[in-house]
Amino acid sequence: MYKVIVCDLDDTLIRSDKTISTKDIETITKAKNKGIKFVPATGRGFFQINDILKSLNLYDEPNEYVISFNGGVISENKNNRIIHFEGIPFEKARELLSRGLDYDVCIHVYTMENVYLFRFNDIERGFLTNMDNKIVMSDNTIDFLKGKEFVKALYMNQDRNYLQRIEKDLSDVLFDMDVSYSSNRYIEFNHKGVNKGEGLHKLAEILKVDVKEIIAIGDNLNDLSMIKEAGLGIGVKNTVPDMIEYCDFITEATHNESAVSEVIEKFIFNN
Repeated sequence: MYKVIVCDLDDTLIRSDKTISTKDIETITKAKNKGIKFVPATGRGFFQINDILKSLNLYDEPNEYVISFNGGVISENKNNRIIHFEGIPFEKARELLSRGLDYDVCIHVYTMENVYLFRFNDIERGFLTNMDNKIVMSDNTIDFLKGKEFVKALYMNQDRNYLQRIEKDLSDVLFDMDVSYSSNRYIEFNHKGVNKGEGLHKLAEILKVDVKEIIAIGDNLNDLSMIKEAGLGIGVKNTVPDMIEYCDFITEATHNESAVSEVIEKFIFNN
């Protein structure tokens, strides 16, 4: 029997219009009432998803959890209590910013409190309309943040091939980083060993459950590690082609068609 559902947000639970379907909300609530944990796993910071947690009736709830920053942070929803943190050094964050300026990318640098945006363009401005805690920078420096805890950095460009070329170019910087791709627009940089799969294992330890009792649902390559590690790894219909072969099951529904409800009805309620 599965006890926990770990679920990606963007393009998995969240639809293209940035909403969650009423059907998914109702089905997740039904599973929660049966004692099933529903844990969002996201590249975003935990502070960016309060509205999502509210819509799922998980906001500020004790014994409910979020895996955020691609596994860099695990927090209990009650008071956003940090249970696990693994970030990147200031020097690495500064180097990623400096090297990123050589490319046609928008750069995000994440502290525990805020997202600092460099070369913020109109495309990214439209995509991040509802992002809280974002600070648009005019100067290309984070020296004023020395002493802060940094969680991750990322580059944005809608050309995946271009981002992959950047990854090759920066091999001298990324040798001690965990690199992933998300939302068909980002290359993300976490500390080595920090990913959603490791986050899933740490969550299992916290909840005292076997990873075989966890379902993981996702759509993109930053979800691949948890898809591989979970007892049941599921890709939604719109999953990127490179991940499909690693999934135990692909839904008939896309993220716009309540794919998460399909998973819960099939594997929790056996319908």
